Order: sequence, then structure tokens, then C-alpha cells
Amino acid sequence: MKSIQEDIKTGNFKQMYLLFGEEAYLKQQYKQKLVNALNPDGDTMNFSRYEGKGIEVKGIIDLCETMPFFAERRVILVEDSGFFKNKCEELAEYIKELPDYLVLIFAETEVDKRSRMYKAVKSSGRAVEFGRQDEKTLMRWAAGVLSREGRKITQRDMELLLTKTGTDMGNLRMELEKLITYTTGRDVVTGTDIEEICTTQTTNKIFDMVRAVTEKNQKRALDLYYDLLTLKEPPMRILFLLAKQFRQLLLTKQLSGEGASQAEIASRLGVPSFVVRNIASCARSYTVEELEEAVKDFVDAEEAVKTGRLGDVLSVELLIIKYSSASR
Repeated sequence: MKSIQEDIKTGNFKQMYLLFGEEAYLKQQYKQKLVNALNPDGDTMNFSRYEGKGIEVKGIIDLCETMPFFAERRVILVEDSGFFKNKCEELAEYIKELPDYLVLIFAETEVDKRSRMYKAVKSSGRAVEFGRQDEKTLMRWAAGVLSREGRKITQRDMELLLTKTGTDMGNLRMELEKLITYTTGRDVVTGTDIEEICTTQTTNKIFDMVRAVTEKNQKRALDLYYDLLTLKEPPMRILFLLAKQFRQLLLTKQLSGEGASQAEIASRLGVPSFVVRNIASCARSYTVEELEEAVKDFVDAEEAVKTGRLGDVLSVELLIIKYSSASR
């Protein structure tokens, strides 16, 4: 990312850029920054955009060979083409030596770093990966967004916000915009504001359901399950996410017993460290043996649904009832 910023600042651009990775929001931001810097006047004659699978490679090459019309450069943006996932030998060979007036920008969701296309861009251009940001970076960024609008927020409430939004920056940005509008006339964003207007992502709703299960609050757990069904969430997806949460409970319980730190557990689970506190709190409601049994039950339930021995809606309901029962 810094390399792209430096290119924009100095005006010394590479002839090829590949932007890829899981963090769609950052990828979109830097793609737009590059396009704006390379084509500041919005010149439609010398800027072209291709998107999606099935792009004709010959058409791109023909355009690459077309001199810019009364301009310094021709800029071509190619998005989600699949060229870096599937073989694209003709273009991989062509981009080894590009006309000096040409800049190619690729923005891709999937990239195989072993492909000829990737290696070609890497050798003579810039290949920049946009990965998920860690919790400290997200908190700093979100606090900056709020600060620019004259808002403050405590770390505890920032953690609450992230438990609702997840770590996707695009989703977090939308929720921040809602909070900024909602708190017009005030300078502090509170936990109450967050609970009032922020949308909880499905994965996080699942965790709310898990917490209700671990607290033996059967009614709330079932209510949350029925809410998810009302939102058209497939029961098998709920089962998958529920199973994932219980595997995290088990692993956290085991690692805690071995003396692992919160940061170490977070790294193993691939979650922010503050989330580990919530998981560890839920895990205390069970023994390791009970959690091992639960993980096995989820596998058995999936098999029962797939073989037609049990309905998908009922299978999840039975598991929720079993593990939220006060008598366990």
C-alpha cells in the first residue's frame, strides 16, 4: 500500500499494478486512488475498463497497442477477470514488454501466485495484497473516521462495535456512517448508540446464540435461532457456524488449560484478541469432555441431515435445546 502511495506522490508510476486480497474496501480505495492519479481529468478516450469472466484477451491486447489520443498515457483497468487464477498464456506473454504509454491495473478477488500472470506483474510492476486488518489497525482507523467528524469513543465501546460489524472494513465504514448521523449534535458515541442502530452480522448473531446457550438461556437461544431463520439464513449454514463456534470454545478451553496467553489463542483462532475474552467466558460453562462431545454431535447432525435421517431445521433446534439445558 505504501508503494502505491509513493508512486502517486512522486508521479513515477509502474506500467502494471495488481491489487488483490480479502479486504475489498481497501482494494477499492487504492484502485480508485490509482485511477484518479493516472487519469485526473476523467478522460474517457484514453481510459478503458473491463470486468468479469469471459473478457476477450485479444481485444485487450489490441487496445493496448492503440496509441493514446492527444494524451501522455492510456490506462486500462481490468477487474475480476480470473486471469490470475486460470491460465492466460497470451496475455502473460504480452505484458512482459508493454508500450511505454500504457498502464495496466488489475483488481482481482482470486490470485494464484504460481501463475505466469502473477509472476509477470510481480517482476516488472507492483503486486499488492490487501489482507484483513488486525484489531489495533481497525480500531485506530475507525477512531480516526469518528474523530474527523468530531466524535469520540471508548475502547470498550469500540470493541462492542467490532463484535457487531466484524472485521470487514466496508461493513465497518457503513456502520460508522450510521453512528455519525445518529449522534448529530453530540461528541461521544456510546455503547447504547451502537446497540440501538448497528446491524449485527450473521456470524456475530450466531455467537450471541452460543452465549445464550452457554448461559443456559434456552428461550433466548431458540428465539435467536428463529430470528435467523426469519432472515432466510439456511439451517445448514447456521449449523456450520454453530459448529465452528463450539470448536473455538474447545480449542480455547484446551489452550487456556495449557497456559497459552490471550494473544496466542487469538492467533490460533484467527480472531481479534478481545473476542477471545468472550469465547473464554462462554467456554467456562463446559468441561473439555462436554465440548468434545458437542463437536462430535455437530458432525453427527450434519451427517443425519445429509442422509435424510433428520430435517435441517430440527437438527439445529435439538442441538440448541441439548446444550442450553439447565440440567446438563
